Amino acid sequence: MANPSLQLRLTQKLALAPQLQQAIRLLQLNRIELREYIQEVVEANPLLDHDEYAEQEEGDQVESSSASELTESPEDHSDQNDFDSEPWQSDSATEPWAENHGWSDEFSERQIEDTSSTSLREHLLTQIRLAHFNEVDAVIAAAIVYALDEEGFLADSVAEIRDSLLPELQVEDNEVIAVLHRVQRLEPVGIASRDAAECIQVQLRAQPSGTPGNDLALRLTRDYLDLVAANAYQDLLRETGADSDSLKQALELIRELEPRPGTRYDNRRDEYLVPDVYIRQEDNEWVTTLSPESNPGLRLNKYYITLLRDSGGKDAEYLQGRLQEARWLLSSLELRNRTLLKVSQSIVDHQKGFLADGEIAMKPLILKDISEKIGVHESTVSRATTHKYMLTPRGIFELKYFFSSHVRTVSGGTVSATSTKASIRVLIENEPTLQPLSDQEISRLLLETGTCAARRTVAKYRESIGIGSSSERRRMYRRNTEF
Repeated sequence: MANPSLQLRLTQKLALAPQLQQAIRLLQLNRIELREYIQEVVEANPLLDHDEYAEQEEGDQVESSSASELTESPEDHSDQNDFDSEPWQSDSATEPWAENHGWSDEFSERQIEDTSSTSLREHLLTQIRLAHFNEVDAVIAAAIVYALDEEGFLADSVAEIRDSLLPELQVEDNEVIAVLHRVQRLEPVGIASRDAAECIQVQLRAQPSGTPGNDLALRLTRDYLDLVAANAYQDLLRETGADSDSLKQALELIRELEPRPGTRYDNRRDEYLVPDVYIRQEDNEWVTTLSPESNPGLRLNKYYITLLRDSGGKDAEYLQGRLQEARWLLSSLELRNRTLLKVSQSIVDHQKGFLADGEIAMKPLILKDISEKIGVHESTVSRATTHKYMLTPRGIFELKYFFSSHVRTVSGGTVSATSTKASIRVLIENEPTLQPLSDQEISRLLLETGTCAARRTVAKYRESIGIGSSSERRRMYRRNTEF
């Protein structure tokens, strides 16, 4: 038996200051979520008041500043850091938030989100909390849930999800993939799939062992999903070599599945898209302003500030703690708005062509481009652009919409995937109805304009914008002609 001994080990562990944790959380919230969060904090902290409830006296600002001095000490700001390198505490952090600080006062109508039913996100997060996920896997699973689109598909790549966890959590791609497979088995099964084919395959693999037709159904969804979607029964018989009864059984099993499992939780008809950022043109320049609701109009409560000055003992300790929390919140809100404004303005500066000429002029853009331009980490840009919307003269768009991968050009340059999709749409809209363009022909026409897009790339982009294949379009044109 080994003798007991003492061993000294050095380990590195990332620890975030409470105010930085709060700032990261605030940056992830959209306008409605921010309003709900602030309301919860105000109800729990007596030192904070909405401006309409606070006493409007000339001495309030002086009292707020003086109250901050009561707990001011050299160590108060020793661990205050920006998301990357900016100073945390600004001169206005302890001033009342009654003014708009130059932000736009347009479009101030409040839109209320429908909360009458459980959303897909809430449903999945509840399952994650109840499931046996360890601490790290639970964080990865939550990031996956926040990366889902309205239909329940995974909108971000594994690499993007991994990068969104930095710098707080450093994981490998295989760790994200392992958690993704677990999330896909949550209810509804098949959620967080990359496309309909993967979604159906996940549901088929979750079927009880020995389910009739399951093996053939898996083969059909893996190799012949386009024929299944086109209901090309004779072609499937010829390609698979299966008998008629087995094929019918497999097809019936596939039809019972849900290729878009998130649609049952879709409440888009009862929701509003509320912009967090507004764009307008002034003197041939595009100007970015934040929503007025980004400035919640908070101020310190004068009564409790006076009470803090006159009290002592446990009462003073409690009020000092709440005062520090209030100061952190005001500072975090200012940092959130400053970061969101910088990110949005950088996006606008990069995508001026889109604002002037539409999708056809969209430029390639990745998170790294913005992070290098404004001097923050890529994860900060990712948080600032997730589930936040920008109102432009061309409509309202999610900030992530302006990020696009690129396609090579003949000259060695790049053109954005969004611009390429717009070009494909224009070509198809002007194609001859008797002879619709094939993906190969579209690829050739794009090459003539200088864009190098392979046939598979054209097919991928065409499907992503909801346009059928040339054979499907030919049948549609014939039906329209008959009627």
